[in-house]
Amino acid sequence: MAMDNQKHFMEDTTSESDNSSTEEDPEIPEKSQSAPAPPPSVSPPVPSIPPPAPVVVRTRNSPHYELRHTLRGHTDSISAVKFSPDGMFLASTSNDMTVKIWSPMTGELIRTLKGHTKGNSDISWASDSVHLASASDDRTIRIWDVEHGLPVRVLKGHSDSVFCVNYNNTSTLLVSGCIDGDIKLWKAANDGDIKLWKAANGKCMKTLNAHLDYVTAVHFNRDASLIVSCSLDGLIKIWNTTTGQCLKTLTEASAEALWYLLLKLSHFNTFTFLLSLPSSQHVQFSPNSKYILSTAHDNAIRLWDYQTSRCLKTYRGHTNRLYSICACFSVTGGKWIVSGSEDHRVYLWDLQSREIVQILEGHEDVVVAVATHPTQNMIASASFNSDLSIRIWVDRGPPAVPPASTSPPLKEDTQEKR
Repeated sequence: MAMDNQKHFMEDTTSESDNSSTEEDPEIPEKSQSAPAPPPSVSPPVPSIPPPAPVVVRTRNSPHYELRHTLRGHTDSISAVKFSPDGMFLASTSNDMTVKIWSPMTGELIRTLKGHTKGNSDISWASDSVHLASASDDRTIRIWDVEHGLPVRVLKGHSDSVFCVNYNNTSTLLVSGCIDGDIKLWKAANDGDIKLWKAANGKCMKTLNAHLDYVTAVHFNRDASLIVSCSLDGLIKIWNTTTGQCLKTLTEASAEALWYLLLKLSHFNTFTFLLSLPSSQHVQFSPNSKYILSTAHDNAIRLWDYQTSRCLKTYRGHTNRLYSICACFSVTGGKWIVSGSEDHRVYLWDLQSREIVQILEGHEDVVVAVATHPTQNMIASASFNSDLSIRIWVDRGPPAVPPASTSPPLKEDTQEKR
């Protein structure tokens, strides 16, 4: 949560195994809005000198991102950055209780939104690129009219700090997650107004008793029929949006991990085995909704097949042991996975080969938030207390080309990469 500087969770983890499969190569995802960045927590330690960077595999198809702008203005740790769906704006939010709107093209600060009474954890753009939702430790979600800088509505109903928030692609639904383990579903009109199911007044239409620990991320699939959530309890869950039923549960641990089992009767009258799992920090559907990307406190990012519930690929090389660091897809100039890191760097992996193709350096503290532009080869990254900057990176390679709906056949992974 955003109470005392962002995204710091001190859980220990035991699993270092790579859960990658050599089954099949994912298709190129289609364009979509980025998922919400996960929430913050207690004060971070003094940043240490980052270790040497891992080996980067460069090819003629590798990206060539360079620093374009450095944005400053927040006075406390930045918890999330998100590009608007039309690509015209970049929103950032912070433990300083504000939301800031920037021009990613010029680096200019356009507007500062004030109203929350405690630190903010997450933001999500509506599809009209005018309305924006912000989640806060003050237990509320605010819907903003960004054009006029005014709050449209304040959503109340969570019993504790709101960690994460996400609009669906048509902005008719809003989902939020809380540190009490609950997920709430709200119905929203296209004008930014929030309504109770078949009624007005911004009431919550559904509450899912989802997890046994902090909910760190929530995300809709493309048609909003499913919600994926993750938590410090180490579980990733997929929910039916209409019924609220939990359809699947994924775990971040491997078969080789030493597990202890705790048997608990769940809210759906089924038994759930809870394992000694690394805490799940961030999760999102791929833009084509066939895959799920997740991060955890074991220095790994995993790509899951939604249909089979199998982990297809694991990406390693960055550092993620303490903080809730997000990862996202880049589907404009190439098929990359992008993530922040506790070593002050931004990492890019090839989606298929899992090789690190570029490392972006310049931040002076933990990079907790990253976002990719919807139509251009542009990345935004944000950092902690010793830095407090947002950096805009632009690929100096060929112009962005919208991805094809299907991928050409590629070689299967021939060996595990740890």
